[in-house]
Amino acid sequence: MTLTAQDRARRIKVILFDVDGVLTNGGIWILPIPVAGADGTVTTKMVEAKGYNAHDGAGVTLARLGGMKLGIITKRISETVALRARDLKLEFVYQGQAFKMQAVREILAKEGLTLEEIAYVGDDVIDLPVMRVCGLAVAVANARAEVKAEAHYVTPNRGGEGAGRDAIEFILAAKGILKQCQESMIDEGNSALAAIDIGRGGDLK
Repeated sequence: MTLTAQDRARRIKVILFDVDGVLTNGGIWILPIPVAGADGTVTTKMVEAKGYNAHDGAGVTLARLGGMKLGIITKRISETVALRARDLKLEFVYQGQAFKMQAVREILAKEGLTLEEIAYVGDDVIDLPVMRVCGLAVAVANARAEVKAEAHYVTPNRGGEGAGRDAIEFILAAKGILKQCQESMIDEGNSALAAIDIGRGGDLK
């Protein structure tokens, strides 16, 4: 029997995301920042910056309320990614991953999961090895055509414009708990929110 995307989504326990082009629009800014030395000299430090979407961040909260864990697997290494991951309190953070299945296998071993319980959201050919074997393969609206062709679900929004939230809500809807999670998110009496909520930005001490 051929499984529908909704059938696949109902099994998911962990959602993994690529970063550039998925949680961002793919743009990478390299900014020169002047740094004053103790001796009064000024040098220039190059800093990488990316833009993220608050809807995706709220989606992370929804996913947690739905009992799921989340993570990122990206080829690049960037402090801005580490900062965003800490802000969102992601359970799995893998940078510098040229071959992403290595990280997936480690997550499976740590969590005692099967591939059918993993969803992966990607946009480029480097994501295909994971997408071809995971339980639910999601391509964002701006993904390369060959990636969309192998996805079980394509988000209505582009990376950096709420595509991560689309993937999360698709899974929660398939499980029949999206509305419940949304109501829990705005329930003042929900004590669980204090432990999972986000939004501290750079103030992460």
